[in-house]
Amino acid sequence: MPNNVLQGALFILLGEALLAIMGAIIKHLSVELPTEVIVFYRNLFGLIMLIPIVLHHGPHILKTQKMHLHLLRATVGLSAMYGFFYVLANMPLAEAFLVKLTSPLFMPILAALWLGEVIKGRTFWAIGIGFLGVIFILRPGTDTFAPIALIGIGAAVLASAAKVTIRKMGSTEPSVRIVFYFGVISSLLSAIPLIWSWQWPAMHHWPWIALMGLMGTLGQLALTRAYRIANPGQIGPYVYSSVVYGATLGWIIWGESLLLTTIIGSALIILAGIWNLKPAAKKAIKN
Repeated sequence: MPNNVLQGALFILLGEALLAIMGAIIKHLSVELPTEVIVFYRNLFGLIMLIPIVLHHGPHILKTQKMHLHLLRATVGLSAMYGFFYVLANMPLAEAFLVKLTSPLFMPILAALWLGEVIKGRTFWAIGIGFLGVIFILRPGTDTFAPIALIGIGAAVLASAAKVTIRKMGSTEPSVRIVFYFGVISSLLSAIPLIWSWQWPAMHHWPWIALMGLMGTLGQLALTRAYRIANPGQIGPYVYSSVVYGATLGWIIWGESLLLTTIIGSALIILAGIWNLKPAAKKAIKN
């Protein structure tokens, strides 16, 4: 399998920025629409946005012998989506993104157990520093810590499993195919809860729903590309960039304040990413 850490890190940064915009749209829509409806339209419109890309590549791009892995990835990924969307609807935007940051803690472990990939010492340090930053931001054990964050952590575990599944099939499955089958399977599965929670969106909801699908699809393509070309354990810490995006959007749109602990935590998270990337960058220069 290829392992281009530098490119993988850049795709992570791009993907997280797009998903942060999607998260802000979800939070906006959740005021008037149920989570089940938002999840369904996120998947349906994301799939619609992907169709032109599939047509550009041609029908052959959909041919696969890894349908069982696509099904596994879609199932755990959709479960993570429900949990994350629920957290987005019920927590400040910055904090909702922050509980998602526990995902890199599980990815190296799953990748080692399932794929046999080695976790390097520097990556251990990067993950540890990043997790310390998350602790500063979430402030567990204080009055400002929300128990609902545990749902977000559970979603992070499922999300990490989905990302390692992408790594498992990355040698044969291009990003477009992976995201397409996720869109098809998750759209079908997410239609089931609509039986008991259906609500027609109003006219002013549709532009936001379409933009949500576009941001989600582009972000997912970027992240899928990242986990196909690089070791999940090495690039995992770069999802910490979402704390910067989430905190910024939360402050600009909803006036969410940044505490000193949030600033310290963000600094630690950024340090973790730089620390993990530095040796790879040096190696690339030497070659």
